[in-house]
This record gives sequence, C-alpha cells and structure tokens, in this order.
Amino acid sequence: MPFISKIQRQTDYRRFPSSTPIVIDNGASYFRIGWAGEPEPRVIFRNIVQRPRHKVTGETVTIVGDHDVALLKYFDCTRSGPRSAFDNNVVYQFEIMEYILDFAFDRLGADGSKIDHPILITECVCNPSQSRSKMAELLFDTYGVPSIAYGVDAVFSYKYNQHHGVCNKDGLAICPGFMTTHVIPFIDGEPEYKGCCRTNIGGYHITDYLKQLISLKYPLHMARFTWEKVEDLKMEHCYIAPDYMSEARMFQNGTKEAEDKTRSWQLPWVPPPTEEPPSEEMIAEKAARKEKAGQRLRDMAEAKRSIRINELENESHGLGFLLKQLEQVEDHDIQSFLSATGYISRKEVESALVKVKQSLLKAKGEQAEFEEKPDTERFNLLDKPDHECTPEELKLKKKQLFLKTTAEGRQRAKRKRHEEEQERERRNQQDEQRRLKNPELYKEQLRAKYNDLSEKVEQRKRLKTSKGHTNGNNNSGNVGRGERLNPEQRERMRLLTTAAFDRGKGEDTFGARDEDWQLYKLMSKDNDDDDEGPDVDQAELARLTSRLQEVDPTFVPRSDNGNSQSAEAPWSRPLTEEDYRIDFGVERFRCPEILFRPNWIGIDQAGLDEMAGVSLRRLPSKDTELEERLTSSIFLTGGSSLFPGMSERLEAGVRMITPCGSPIRVVKALNPTLDAWRGASAYAASPEFPSQTFSKQDYYEKGEDIVRGYQFQYHVL
Repeated sequence: MPFISKIQRQTDYRRFPSSTPIVIDNGASYFRIGWAGEPEPRVIFRNIVQRPRHKVTGETVTIVGDHDVALLKYFDCTRSGPRSAFDNNVVYQFEIMEYILDFAFDRLGADGSKIDHPILITECVCNPSQSRSKMAELLFDTYGVPSIAYGVDAVFSYKYNQHHGVCNKDGLAICPGFMTTHVIPFIDGEPEYKGCCRTNIGGYHITDYLKQLISLKYPLHMARFTWEKVEDLKMEHCYIAPDYMSEARMFQNGTKEAEDKTRSWQLPWVPPPTEEPPSEEMIAEKAARKEKAGQRLRDMAEAKRSIRINELENESHGLGFLLKQLEQVEDHDIQSFLSATGYISRKEVESALVKVKQSLLKAKGEQAEFEEKPDTERFNLLDKPDHECTPEELKLKKKQLFLKTTAEGRQRAKRKRHEEEQERERRNQQDEQRRLKNPELYKEQLRAKYNDLSEKVEQRKRLKTSKGHTNGNNNSGNVGRGERLNPEQRERMRLLTTAAFDRGKGEDTFGARDEDWQLYKLMSKDNDDDDEGPDVDQAELARLTSRLQEVDPTFVPRSDNGNSQSAEAPWSRPLTEEDYRIDFGVERFRCPEILFRPNWIGIDQAGLDEMAGVSLRRLPSKDTELEERLTSSIFLTGGSSLFPGMSERLEAGVRMITPCGSPIRVVKALNPTLDAWRGASAYAASPEFPSQTFSKQDYYEKGEDIVRGYQFQYHVL
C-alpha cells in the first residue's frame, strides 16, 4: 500500500524535558521525526520542497512535503518543480534541507527558533565527511541544538530486528532504498564497513521506468500519469518474478494465469451523447428553413435591385432632359450652362447617358440592344494612311489602336461570361429536373461522377509530383536529370542552350526580329505548364462536392490526399470505456526487475544478488564458516524490499553464486520503512546515548576532524 504522511502539528512539545533527544530518519524519500523512546514517529512527510508562484499576487510560496492537488490550481508550478536535497542518498543541497528542517520542527511543535534537545539523525553508510560537517554546521548555527549523533539507517533497522529475534548477530543487511541500494555485512552485531558496497539504483528508478512504460503504452493519458500516482501504482501492483524469462513467456503466450495476473486501472469515462441519423422529417424541416432563409435573402436582393433601378431611371431621365435643354443653347454658352451640373461638354453628358443606360439594362437583367461600337470620331485616325499623318498624329493613331483593341477585347470577354452563365443556368435546371424525377438515381450518378473526377485529379497530381516519369515499377526515382524533364522542359533547355551558343559567335542581335520575341516567350515559360489558366476539373470537382452536400447529408468529401481507403487516423473514432482502462501486465514485474538487472536502464552496475557476493569477497577474513553464518541471515530492509517475491528471488540469486550446500536464509524486516526510525528511537532512549554525541563546542574546537573520525557504536541495542 502507498505510504501515508502525517503532518499534523503536535501540541505537547513543552512536556518533554531538554534532555529528551529528537530522532530524525532523514531518508531520500520520506522524512520522519519524533521523540526518543516512542514506538512511532510523530511527523512523516515526503522529503521534497517546491516553490511555486501565486498566479494572482505573484508571491512565491514554499511547499514542503505532500501538497493538496486542489490548491495547486492557484499556483504556477511550471518553473518550479519538486526539488530534493539528496543526490544518490547524500545530502548536498542544504538550502533545501533548511526548509525541510524548519517545517519538521514546526510540525513537531517547536515554538522558537532554538531547539534545545539533542539530535540523533540517520545517514547513509560511508557518508562523506563534508556532508556530515555541513549538516552539523546547519543544526548548530541555525537551530542551536546542544549535541548531535549520526547513525546509519540500515544498521538501526538491523539491530532493531536482531533485538526482536528476526536476524542473527552475523548476517548481511541489504537495503534497497529510494535512490541507492546498500549491502552491509555484520560480524558479532557490529557493521563491517570494509565489506560494504553500493549500487545507484532504487525505488526512484523503478517509478520512473514504470512511468515511461505506461506513457508509451497509453499516450492519450500521459497527463494523468503523475509521479505520485505512478508511485502508488508501483506499490500496489508491482512484484518480483521468481524467474523473469518464464514469467515473460507466460504473458507472451497469453495463458489463463497471465490474464489472472493482469491488473486494470479504470480512468473516469463519460459516454459521449449518441447522435442518431436525421430522419426524413428533420431533413425536410432543415430544407424548408434553408429555403425560407434563401427566399428572405432573395427578397432583400430584389428590394435593393428595385431601388437601384429607380435611381438609374431617374438619372437617365435627368440626363435626357439635360440633352434636350442643350439643343436650345448656343455652342459658346454650353460650358457656362453646364457649370452647375458638373459636366463640361455635350459629349461628356452623352457618354454619361450611355453608361447609365447600360447599367440600367444590367440591373434589369436584360440583354443590351446595342454593342459598344467604336466611335468614328474617337478613332478617326485609324483609316488614315501612315504617310499622310504627322508625327503627333502617328502617336495618337497608336493610342487609338490600343484603345480600340482593348474595347473589343472587353466586349468579347463580356459575351463569353454571359454565355457561360447561361450554360451554367441551363445545366442547373437540367440537374434539378433529374433530381426531382428520381432522387436516388440522381445521387448515385452524382457520386459516380464525383469518384471518377476525383481519381482523375489525384492521378494528375501524382504524375505532376513524379514529373510523369517512372523507373518501370510505377515509382519515380533512380533516373537521370534528362529523364526527369518532360518534353516541354527539354525543349526549353534546348532553346536556352542554342541561344547561349549563338550569342558567343559574334554580335548579339537577339530581339531585333519579331520571331525572337516568340522564342523569348517559350524560354520564359514556367516549368509547370499545366498550372496555366484555371483548372476546369478542379472547378467541376468543387461544384460536385457542393451539390452532393446539398442533396445528401451523409456525404463526406475525400481528404486532401485523396485516399479514401486510407487507414483510420489515430483517435478519430469515438473513445470507449475500454480506451480509458489502463492494463498492467508485463509492467508489474518488468519494472522491479531492474533491481537485479540495472543495465536495462543504462546503469552498468551489479544487481542485488551480485552485490551480496561482492560484499562477501570484500571481507578481510576468508573464513568459510563466517560466510555460511552471513548467508544464513540475509536481512532485507528499505522501502523497495516491500515488493512481493523479493525474498524468494534474492534467495535464488544468492544460491547461484555461493558454494553448493551453503545455508541460505532471507528474512525481511518487521516494518522495512519504519524500523530504522524505531531502532534509532530505542538507542536514543538508552542511558549510553549521551556518550555517543558531540557538542557544538567540540565541533568548533576540532572542526571537521571530529566528524571525519566519528563512528557510532551499536552494541547497546
């Protein structure tokens, strides 16, 4: 089961005399603090610190240990994640350690900044003297403690269980912790530090490995796999396999036993609302609403058109009346007569009247009764020969020729657009007649035409991508530069090469003849000749798509890649309850297996069973009887020893590296997580404890030498 924190503030701090020691189990995962002689620690919390910023006020707050997830919505935690004071089980961030000790002493009930109780604090085996010195300096200077004692957590746990008859005086203590794993041999009840060994793997790496595996397996729910949740899943579901290969083979074959060992975690899931296909009444109602909205728009357009026609008719009558008045005015008085109207000549008034009549005919939707004819007075120089024209008249003649050509081009484009509109209207009427005659047959024919045209467009896109050439297997590639060019591009390259070759023969006369400009146009064409002008097929495909969406509500157009048979995109289907179920199969025993095979996660060190053999070989005495006494009492402690099957797997691993017939017995601590604090609490309550401490005066007199040579004696327990 997951560990439970206790952070309620104590109220009986003043009841304990100053001679009562405070016991601290400073673990890399959890921090435990309490009074000497008590069976349980008073305060337990995670040994981490987080400093997020408030989203509204911008104030930075310090959160120590566990936190309420509901409160984090008020803080910005993106720039400040959880931080630990440890690096591989050694304290090195003493600023963070100070936050943790402040919180711990406050929860214990201390009122002032001075702690007038002796301190017994645990550490890892062979802790560096620099870390010891910094910790002593922090406790003496910041909190004013009178004396300090250091002890190894795994040794306290071993001695506590030895006192209760769980293990012998001679044995091996294996402590798989949060960040590291230690092996400590015991001879006559005292730790033999020369035979100790350590590997940098622990519960942290198991949790991180499990988090990676389930995140890769269920990428849709990665945000739900927080560190705290994965830690709980690890403690609740993971176990050590007696034989990893046979266990993995069982899950690979999918046997009944593998199904029974699979665990599931159901995430919250709400069924999506079911969408029934629209009925005939709903389709008819939707079409009626659409027709009503269209009729309203048509009425609005008709009203605007009527207003526009009235304005143009009034303007036409006014210009006609103005022309009748000009007939009675002398030529030299026309300009003064027109000064108030904004016109300057009779010709300008007539031109404005022609434009108004054309706009009026266009607004009424009628065909113009006359074509825009070239004005003989406007283009009076076109029929005059060039040799009879003066230089100024020649320039004016070229200008009139350009204007006449432009006017004729506009007329041709206008007639073409009018013909296309009439043809489009005729086709729409025919389509509507066929639809009303047989709706189902019409939709089927429209879909068939859409599919054929879509395939044609996609085929042309593929050919354009491969430049129309393949290597014999309908795949482009492995061809030379010349083979990749189409005929138009090869002709362009030939013209460029010829022009460049001819240019070097003598005087450059390119452009002097009219034929050169045609050659220039051919050479200047873009490579993609198919893109010139509008794409008729694309326009027709767009028209068919729009038409199908109107007559068939169930129609879904093809995607841009044109592959209607492509595989379903991930998570494009509606999610079901099964998609929100997290299954733990192989992950249950694959993650804790790294305790025995650290190389799986890139740590080239020995596993737990190999470490036991290394520790035995490091002993100064090569006594066979001593090794048998040690292997007959292999003691497991630490949070990572709680996995089911740990004792059996470790016993099988140690049996592989010891002589045949050696007695092997693996025992587990009464409480692998609390026995270290309980052992330290029992020792701190003994009368011999004050002799094992050193005071602030001793520390400042001898300096770091006192912590370098300091060694705790455990024979009292």
